Amino acid sequence: MNRVNIYRAATNDQTSISNVFIDEYMADANDAQLKIYLFLIRMMNANLPTSVTDIADKFNYTEKDVLRSLTYWESRQLLALDFDAAHNLSGIRVLSLENTYEVPRTAPRITPVLSFIRPASMQTGMTARARTASPDTDRTAASAGSQPADGNFGSTTIAKPDYSLDEIKSFKNNEDIEQLLMVTEQYVARPLTRSDMETILFLYDRLGFSTDLIDYLVQHCVERGKKDFRYMEKVALAWHEQGIVSPADAQNASRKYDKVVYTIMKSLGKNANPAPKELEYINKWTKEYGLMLDVIQEACDKTVMTTDSHRFAYADGILTKWYQAGVHHKADIPAADAAYKRTSQNADKLHRSNNKSDNIVTRNKFNNFAQNTYDFDALEQNILSN
Repeated sequence: MNRVNIYRAATNDQTSISNVFIDEYMADANDAQLKIYLFLIRMMNANLPTSVTDIADKFNYTEKDVLRSLTYWESRQLLALDFDAAHNLSGIRVLSLENTYEVPRTAPRITPVLSFIRPASMQTGMTARARTASPDTDRTAASAGSQPADGNFGSTTIAKPDYSLDEIKSFKNNEDIEQLLMVTEQYVARPLTRSDMETILFLYDRLGFSTDLIDYLVQHCVERGKKDFRYMEKVALAWHEQGIVSPADAQNASRKYDKVVYTIMKSLGKNANPAPKELEYINKWTKEYGLMLDVIQEACDKTVMTTDSHRFAYADGILTKWYQAGVHHKADIPAADAAYKRTSQNADKLHRSNNKSDNIVTRNKFNNFAQNTYDFDALEQNILSN
């Protein structure tokens, strides 16, 4: 098939889209998110005003659909949203896509878009159940991160009760909950099972998650290719243990972890997402050892200059030695390296000394044997005469 040339007519009535957006963001967005983002770029380039209502009318969406798409792009750091005191959207700032990882960017503020309110009956039920909840509720049992990267999940969990059919029906009868369940079905692209709804009720009832936080949780997991509600429950437990109570809290924790992972992978010369074993190393250095990012980067730099293979294992050897030496900051590294070098040199001297002593002893033992003298002429004559 012949090649097709792509060209455009000379005109100024056009909207330019960043190649970074096409290469890195477009594939992960849904239809509504793409339409709304492109429309915002078009309005910005034309210096034209718009509103949530205008966008909803243009694409036949609800205002909540529009706001949800805007918050999605804010979570990807392509937009920054401003809200007034009444939580009404008052401004949208389109952020640059150039050098998104290299240039530190201010974390956008997420204001809950869906103002869900628990009915009094649900609040009473939740309060009553909270009084009888396991004391593990207030204990730290898991640590987040993601994964991706949502980090390691602890073994201590809050038990999920067996909800009755009447409880589930009462839960679904709330108008805002009904909206949340409908949106969740759209995220996971299938009808929700009773088990799925029990998980959402558990997050709302026992963990005390607001519906906007549950909405963000489901979206967060689905964006990472995780539509399993058991996985979502584990992430929710990790967030609960961290004290995360809003989408902004969750976003900040996730962004901080993702930035650390990306920085470490890049420092080791890797551009792909980390494999499970690589994430184990990263969690070990950041969580178990508690090392600062600049310390980890220093070890990565030494690793890259030394080896082209097994870089995680090599870097782990360096960081383990530093951790054992009490390194907490990058400034501690020279002293730790000098101490390690002295220890290695002393050990090497001792090893050579021991080898030298062993050789002397070996030679002395050989010399201590009775030395036999032979008359080779007599031996030869004896052999010939026989």
